[in-house]
This record gives sequence, structure tokens and C-alpha cells, in this order.
Amino acid sequence: MTVTDVHKDLDALTLTMTAEFAAPVARVWQMWENPRLLERWWGPPTHPATMVEHDLAAGGRVRYFMTGPDGERYHGWWRVLAVDPPRRLEFEDGFADDAGTPNPDLPVTTTRVILDELPDGVTRMAIESRYASREAMEQVIAMGVEEGLTLAVGQIDALLAADLSTE
Repeated sequence: MTVTDVHKDLDALTLTMTAEFAAPVARVWQMWENPRLLERWWGPPTHPATMVEHDLAAGGRVRYFMTGPDGERYHGWWRVLAVDPPRRLEFEDGFADDAGTPNPDLPVTTTRVILDELPDGVTRMAIESRYASREAMEQVIAMGVEEGLTLAVGQIDALLAADLSTE
């Protein structure tokens, strides 16, 4: 199933990705809640993620880096704004330097994740990224966020099909 829609709205300054999974909401929520699972899909296959810090509570922080094929690391951070397990997560998402310090020269995105239960045990996940300006949105899109997130979310089906009892 995976990604079913990607919608860019330059007037509303949003990029919304919708995906569906043949798994209950609680199982899909684990993909966000468990840092070992999150790092197995958050980066696209060519840029796997490593979670350095993972406090998924309102006011908490998540710090991570993605490692490219050449070994270069790309650091990022979240500031968790709201959490309502297993249905909703909202956070600010930004770029960082090697020490994890936010990079003020690159845009910060506000991301909202909504998980909805559909018939037949299917979960719909919507990831909405909201930008402060059209320029910020265009900059991040030019950096490949749409393709990268599509590839990243595309890895979740395999994780949901795996035996996660040892995670």
C-alpha cells in the first residue's frame, strides 16, 4: 500500500504525504515511538538514520543524523510540540551542524502526523509539513524532501511485516 498521495500547496505552504498500511494504528505508531524502528525508515534507503536522542513527549527533543553513501552525515533535530499516542504527533523539524546545534540558515518545518484507522485493519498516515514562507518551502523541496520522504515512508511496509518482538 504505502504512499497513496503527495500534495503540494504553495498557497497554504504545505506538503502533505498520505500513506496506508495493512496494520492497526498502534502498530504503525510504533514506527514513530520506538527509536530503533524510526531509524530504520526515517532516512531514505541511501541515507539511513541514526537516532542520537529520542524523547517523544511534548517539549522533548529528537536528534538524529543520516549517513550518505559517501559516509557524510547530515544532522537534524525535532522539538516535539504535541503527542497523543497512538494517533497524533506534532514537531518542529530542522537541520543541524555536526554537534546537533540548529542551523539558522536552513528552514524549520512544522510537521503534523495523524494516524487514522480505516476498515479492514488499515491505517492511514498523513504527514503534513508546514513552512514559514514560500521561499522556505521551495528551498526544502529543491533539496529533495518530497522524493526522500516518499522513499523513507516506502520502507515502513517491510518493517510492519517483520517480527518486531525483538525490537
